[in-house]
Amino acid sequence: MERSAMVLCAAVAFVGSHFLLSHPLRRPLAAKLGEPAFLGVYSLVAALTLVWLVLAYRRAPLTLPLWPVGDGLWLIATVLTLVASVLLVGSFVRNPAFPTGGAAATAAPAARGVFAVTRHPMMWAFAIWGMCHVLIYPVAKNIVLAGAIALLALVGAALQDMKKRQLQPTVWPAWEAQTSYWPFAAIAQGRARLGGFGALAPLGGLLLWLVATWAHAPLSGFAAGIWRWIPI
Repeated sequence: MERSAMVLCAAVAFVGSHFLLSHPLRRPLAAKLGEPAFLGVYSLVAALTLVWLVLAYRRAPLTLPLWPVGDGLWLIATVLTLVASVLLVGSFVRNPAFPTGGAAATAAPAARGVFAVTRHPMMWAFAIWGMCHVLIYPVAKNIVLAGAIALLALVGAALQDMKKRQLQPTVWPAWEAQTSYWPFAAIAQGRARLGGFGALAPLGGLLLWLVATWAHAPLSGFAAGIWRWIPI
């Protein structure tokens, strides 16, 4: 029981330190330590809490699953992780949220490809990944770990919007006007059009998905994705 509780403590430390150091504590600490030193502290805390979380996860006992997992849930997770892979690969192409992103200094780019789906494709990729792992492996320690990753991604995306509005008061609201936090919301509301993916996002996402799900068996001990039904 103590080892199971340790996973939760480590997850709270991992997620909580990210939020605190990324937002309320960032400005005062960066002003006092200097930006390079602050980034060093941030990276060190992130690395230590992540190592703690991984070690706690490995040492925690394996509990009974909270629900039965059959081919139906596996099929849902397989499709969703493919979508997440496309979102992740597409997020590296002209992402305005990156420090050197595609947004010009005075104008927001047109929302195309994965950014027409959501303005936070990378965050939603991690969140979908976490949700799928909860869906197909509903044991206590995995729910905490995968849930922490999904929470960090989705809350982090919302907090990123708040920060970007302050840093880019002209560009970011214009970007928000044609995109959406929730996937497909802007398309449903007529503020964005589905399309313009190019070849990199779908093909790169497919390749990433095939490799990652193939590696699941040797790394975790059980097959995932299409490899669950295709012998290798």
